Amino acid sequence: MSEGLVTASYIGATVLFILTLGGLSNQETARRGNLYGIIGMTLAILATVFGPQVSGSLSYILIVVMMVVGGTVGITLARKVEMTQMPELVAILHSLVGFAAVLVGYVNFMDETITFGTHAEKVIHEVEIYIGILIGAVTFSGSIIAFCKLSGKIGGSPLLLPARHFMNLGLLIVTIWLGTLFIQQAETGGGTFPLLIMTLLALTFGVHMVMAIGGADMPVVVSMLNSYSGWAASATGFMLSNDLLIVVGALVGSSGAILSYIMCRAMNRNFISVIAGGFGTGSGTAATSADEEQGEIIAIDTQEVAELLLDAKEVMIIPGYGMAVAQAQHTVNDITKTLRDKKINVRFGIHPVAGRMPGHMNVLLAEAKVPYDIVYEMDEINDDFPDVDVSIVIGANDIVNPSALEDPNSPIAGMPVLECWKGKTTIVLKRSMATGYAGVQNPLFFKENTRMYFGDAKESLDAVLKIIQSE
Repeated sequence: MSEGLVTASYIGATVLFILTLGGLSNQETARRGNLYGIIGMTLAILATVFGPQVSGSLSYILIVVMMVVGGTVGITLARKVEMTQMPELVAILHSLVGFAAVLVGYVNFMDETITFGTHAEKVIHEVEIYIGILIGAVTFSGSIIAFCKLSGKIGGSPLLLPARHFMNLGLLIVTIWLGTLFIQQAETGGGTFPLLIMTLLALTFGVHMVMAIGGADMPVVVSMLNSYSGWAASATGFMLSNDLLIVVGALVGSSGAILSYIMCRAMNRNFISVIAGGFGTGSGTAATSADEEQGEIIAIDTQEVAELLLDAKEVMIIPGYGMAVAQAQHTVNDITKTLRDKKINVRFGIHPVAGRMPGHMNVLLAEAKVPYDIVYEMDEINDDFPDVDVSIVIGANDIVNPSALEDPNSPIAGMPVLECWKGKTTIVLKRSMATGYAGVQNPLFFKENTRMYFGDAKESLDAVLKIIQSE
């Protein structure tokens, strides 16, 4: 394949990737967006494999072997991983991008066959190697910690070391100094030692950065690591002089950064405060005695839940991570279909940071085949709550917490939330009275129009479904 044809293929793949991002921005077009991405990646791989930079039978054998191995792993993961495990899967896949950037950087550094026309080109290439390994190492170790937190292997509580901000600043200064040392030594064929030290520091920084971030900010962390993986891929493209990899990495990096901004705005947080860490705990803690004095809760049984739903005209379902853990999304869809068949209007209210990654609830509802046209974002639905007869909160806490708006001293003060308490009745499904992922007690549970429905979400909703289907 000629160089011109490869360039044309790369341009075509770039256009398809841009169309992919456009398609993934909307539920109705997400499937088409995925198709564009598949076609674009196939075109990019074929253009690279059959391009002039790949030659020799051994190269093709290695490529085929690696593609078979990678494809087998990918297919196995796609079949075995539950939808509830998607956040940690995304995190671990980000780590592979970072690891690849580190490996490519070291291979380029040790490659003695690369020639440069000018001294400036050589220096620029060395800077690309250094930055690529730096971003890749941070992405790799940070993603590993994010995976461990999301999968429960590490607690979600933030690790707040003394003078941690000064430690991060010190790491940055040392990294810059090592960079200048690396450039100087690379001029005479050295540079291995400062590059290795920088890699270790970058790995340490990635671990410390994510360990310091509390569980409540984990959705932002996932989107942030997505951005980092994009910039790591773009740096790899510079090292390999691959224009497509540069563009694709920039697309992923910038889109991840924009998503991180959107997530931070949805939580009334700024990006710097998220990186600084310290907000949110992992498993939620029991309410303190002061919290318990907010009032008495009103428990409700299955029969009463079913009656409230059947008597309602407007029902709003607010899913949270508890729905994902219980894998209750299919039961929720069955309840939705049953109520709609009875001429009851059912809609879904989705908070931007519900779950453990961006769009987590949307993915679960799409898997359960909930119609797209009844799934609404928080900004679209919040004004409608006064007209809602019954709101069902399934395993959510912080995203429906009134203290975000009513208590200026609350840790989540100012965070936009779904204002379900403005409706006629709110039914909250929870296993216990433990606090949510941010470790903040919720006054919603003690309001007069709130009913607490305790138990496993799937088992509870299955029981409700049987009753409403029999009516």
